[in-house]
Amino acid sequence: MSKKNIALLAGGFTGEYEVSLNSAGNIKNNLDAGKYKVYIILVTRESWFYESAEGKVAVDKNDFSITIKGEKIRFDFAFITIHGTPGEDGKLQGYFDMLSIPYNTCDATTSAITMNKAYTKTIVHGIHGLNAARSLQLFKSDDRHDVASIAASLHFPLFIKPNNGGSSVGMSKVHNVAGLPEALAKAFHEDDQILVEEFIKGREFSIGVARLKGKVTVLPATEIISSKEFFDYEAKYTPGVSQEITPGRLTVEENERIANIVTEVYLRLNCRGMVRIDFILLENTGDFYFIEINTTPGQSANSLVPQQVRATGMDLGEFYGELIEGGM
Repeated sequence: MSKKNIALLAGGFTGEYEVSLNSAGNIKNNLDAGKYKVYIILVTRESWFYESAEGKVAVDKNDFSITIKGEKIRFDFAFITIHGTPGEDGKLQGYFDMLSIPYNTCDATTSAITMNKAYTKTIVHGIHGLNAARSLQLFKSDDRHDVASIAASLHFPLFIKPNNGGSSVGMSKVHNVAGLPEALAKAFHEDDQILVEEFIKGREFSIGVARLKGKVTVLPATEIISSKEFFDYEAKYTPGVSQEITPGRLTVEENERIANIVTEVYLRLNCRGMVRIDFILLENTGDFYFIEINTTPGQSANSLVPQQVRATGMDLGEFYGELIEGGM
């Protein structure tokens, strides 16, 4: 049986470039080399290329191929592990759809919608047991960012965050009106749309969901305990700043309830492949509050989804291989 050529796309146009490279390295190291020949394709604003022993090999975007030593290499599958644009927002998905090349993520429509936190919350609204924090969506093109109006509409503390983004880049927690201008400017630096959201006090969790062998499979949740005020970029990627407990400390009833909610989120958003859903259990009530969904979650060795896969007893290579086979 011949090996399948897998294009493992990494990089992207955002501050999560290095995170994406770490994800790609871990995926390649775990994929079965007997089944798959993996080529890491780096995507930047300037070029798409494969780093061969002889140097950079440009990707022919007309058919998504590379040519090495006179041999044209076509890909059987595209494994997208770009966090943010253009790998998580539907752009690459649309490109591969036009070329009829299968890939591992949600389709172009779902990827574009779920990249927008406000639109996503609107679609999942009404799922039994799911709650969402009160929020305002603001646009850079609209200059009516009146801090007094924001303060009158929502209760402090508030989270200010880019509407399209990941890894908590550009995110701030604000306790009073005085902190709003700086937080708004920080978020608008990352995105033309931002979300101002009421703080939900409780325990924070993140949970992977994937379609494996045709069945929606919910992985064990990870409980996140940050030594910082919230789980920001530093807390996510600096060793020792946060404690991550997998499986999280949940009762049987909580696990069953959460599994039902996130499965319904996955189905309602028409997800494919692997996603990660972040949520909070409200203090003193245990009510489920939706934060966001990530459709190309981090896959470095210590990322949350790999932790959860290992907690099930599944081999990571088997997990990634199933995403490829299911996607094809």
